[in-house]
Amino acid sequence: METADFLNDSGIALTEANRPNEAIPLFRKALVMEPENPCLWLNLGIAQQHTGDYEEALDSFQHALCIDDELDEAWMSMGLIYYEMEQFDLAEENYRSALMCNKQSPKTWNNLGALYFTQACYDTARHCFEEAVSLSPLYEEAIRNLRDTCRELEDYRAAAEFERILSGLKRRGLFPRFFV
Repeated sequence: METADFLNDSGIALTEANRPNEAIPLFRKALVMEPENPCLWLNLGIAQQHTGDYEEALDSFQHALCIDDELDEAWMSMGLIYYEMEQFDLAEENYRSALMCNKQSPKTWNNLGALYFTQACYDTARHCFEEAVSLSPLYEEAIRNLRDTCRELEDYRAAAEFERILSGLKRRGLFPRFFV
C-alpha cells in the first residue's frame, strides 16, 4: 500500500537521480493524502525547481511556508530561485528569512555570500563564507568561494591558505555533499 511517506521517499530518490518530472506526480499524490504536510510541499517545489518551473516551485514553497513559516529550506530555496532570476533584493530577503529560522545552515550562509560576491560586496561576502566554513569546515564550495573572495580583496596570504586547505582535502577525498 502506498503511503505519503513512501511516495515522498520515492519522489526524493527520483529528484536526486535527476528525474524530477517523474517525482512531481508522486509528490502530488502524497499531497492528496496529506495536504498539510509542509515537507511534501517543499519537496514538490524542489522537484519543480529542478525542471526550471520557477513559478510553480515558488508557489509550492509558499504553500509550505503557510503551513510552517520556520521551514528554512523553503526560504533558502526561494532565495536561490530569485538569485537565478537576478532578483537580488528578493534573494537576499529570502536568505535572511532562512537564517532567522536556522543560523546554523552553512548552505544558506554560502548562498548569501555568493549573492554578495555577485554584487561586488566582498567584505560582506567574506563574512558569509567564513560563517559557512566555521559551521562546516570541509564545505568545498564555501572554502573555494572564500579563497576567491580573499583574492578579490587582495588578501593573497589568506587566499593561499584556503587554496592549501582545498588541496589537502582533495588529496584525502574529504568533501561533504550539499544539495539544493
